[in-house]
Amino acid sequence: MKSKERVLTAFATQKPDRVPINYSAEDGIDKRLKEHFGLKASDGEGLLQALCVDFRGVQAMYIGPKLHEDIPERGVSVDNWGIHRRWIEHGTGGYHDFCDFPLTNADAETIANWPMPDPDQYDYSQVHARCQSISDYAVTLLCYGDLINGNGMLRGMEQTFVDLITDDPAGLLLADRRFSIQIEVAKRTLEAARGGIDILWLGEDLGTQQAPNISMEIFQKHIRPRYQKLIDLGKAFGTKVMIHTCGSSSWAYEDFIQMGIDAVDTLQPEAKDMSPEYLKKTFGGRLAFHGCISTAGPVATGTVEETIEYCRNTLDIMMPGGGYCFAPTHSLQDNSLTENVIAMYETARRYGRY
Repeated sequence: MKSKERVLTAFATQKPDRVPINYSAEDGIDKRLKEHFGLKASDGEGLLQALCVDFRGVQAMYIGPKLHEDIPERGVSVDNWGIHRRWIEHGTGGYHDFCDFPLTNADAETIANWPMPDPDQYDYSQVHARCQSISDYAVTLLCYGDLINGNGMLRGMEQTFVDLITDDPAGLLLADRRFSIQIEVAKRTLEAARGGIDILWLGEDLGTQQAPNISMEIFQKHIRPRYQKLIDLGKAFGTKVMIHTCGSSSWAYEDFIQMGIDAVDTLQPEAKDMSPEYLKKTFGGRLAFHGCISTAGPVATGTVEETIEYCRNTLDIMMPGGGYCFAPTHSLQDNSLTENVIAMYETARRYGRY
């Protein structure tokens, strides 16, 4: 099978020739993997081919003016949504952490006037050509939505949860402005792709490691209707729909099925009711699965042998009947040993065949 057929077969919860493979990593481990394969630091496509990755992405690029100024004296970068980030180093690399939360105390009027990207300021002209150039692969379009995290990056997590509990007009307006812009950009990108996009990839983190982070009532009142618009958009253009949800999130999967979602991503096995056994038994055949290979497990902390055993065990559970895509639960972290990541992908290619 070509990659596109392989992925779409798995998304239909059927058996392809082998499990589809995907990849995401932080900068440090990504650099080391390219060095391992003798690739240039800029050769992302070469690395995807070396790992036999079956997915590729397309996005319309923002070409408008910068809407919010960076704060160089504090080492803070500010993106066009106004989200503040600063670089935090740790023992094996670093990451961009969110800070300042400029809309924490903002009222509805302030949020209504907050500069955000204009869908007219994106370049859709290259989308079709990009889709054609990667047409052998499963082509994904990211349109996360990301109500909780996205609002939280601007308003702070505490205030974001208070907004959802109290129906705060300012917080809900922030969500609606963000969603409306993302939906319009996604719509124009799907139009420009002319059928070249296979998967609309959404995202909303719904759990801690131990439990949901919101009630079902709040999910159905505030989260579900906003995401239904994104799902309906994807279906109108003939795409499959996958949603990324970190933490203990299987409590929402029955609703996902009703909403028309085809696949669930991340699948952190350490979290409550997220083990491969539980997911396969409870939702197998009704949802496709993408993830399950923990970035905090043996890939990061074990030996090559432990990594192989762990990946084989996950494959043994998730492969029967089809419907599984092999991928890390999130971006591979910089503390992952290069040899473990190589072993992870070799295991998928060797033991992931039907």
